[in-house]
Amino acid sequence: MQKTFTKTILEFEEHCMKTMKNALLATAIIVGSANLTGCGYNTMQAQDEQINASWSEVVNQYQRRADLIPNLVKVVERYAQHEQATLTQVTQARSAATSIQVTPEVLNDPAAFQRFQQAQDQLTGALSRLMAVSERYPDLKADRQFQELQAQLEGTENRIAVARGRYIQDVQQYNTTVRQFPTNLTAKVFGMHTRPNFTVGNEAQISTAPTVDFGNNATAQPNNVTVQPNAGGQPVVVNPNTANAGGQPVTDNQATATGN
Repeated sequence: MQKTFTKTILEFEEHCMKTMKNALLATAIIVGSANLTGCGYNTMQAQDEQINASWSEVVNQYQRRADLIPNLVKVVERYAQHEQATLTQVTQARSAATSIQVTPEVLNDPAAFQRFQQAQDQLTGALSRLMAVSERYPDLKADRQFQELQAQLEGTENRIAVARGRYIQDVQQYNTTVRQFPTNLTAKVFGMHTRPNFTVGNEAQISTAPTVDFGNNATAQPNNVTVQPNAGGQPVVVNPNTANAGGQPVTDNQATATGN
């Protein structure tokens, strides 16, 4: 009887110890989670996941654009056989853009990210030149397949712009969290670094002020109008659109005198 009672007491104590350990473990987890939340760890993890999701959308839209190009080139070739140089540029730019392996490491490697952006920007420029060339061929512009591909390409370019804009905002938010105090301390402990981001492709061109050339003449003359000196050395405007009875151009002064 005493042995049974003693065994029951020991089992009860063991149960109490397990319960206390579980309670302490749960408390430690709660406190640890609160500390991680307070130091920004959970925030950075959530922002990191959002960046990955935004990046996937960017890649999907770029791939959609690349898939449209072969059919677009084939249609243009039927009408613009003399534009082989432009078509070759588009094909080569597409090949260069699709040859880059889009891996998660790209998001953490500024050099790899820059190569990816440059390849995509070059493809964008080549497509823009191709669309400009198409304006010279009315039959090409009237082709229904070309019109459909052009509409799809325009829609894809718009979705690319939206996806890139969302990615830029997500990266900016994440980078701000990584740099700001005190979350920057947590970032250093867990090895979290800022992410590379998209930049303006023609930044140098945008930052350069346009050159305005007013010429040496203070007053611009209409087309086909020249200025010649008269017998006294004074400038006289000769308008070829005004002729005398013999069919010779007369000066504006002569035309005015005749009118009077």
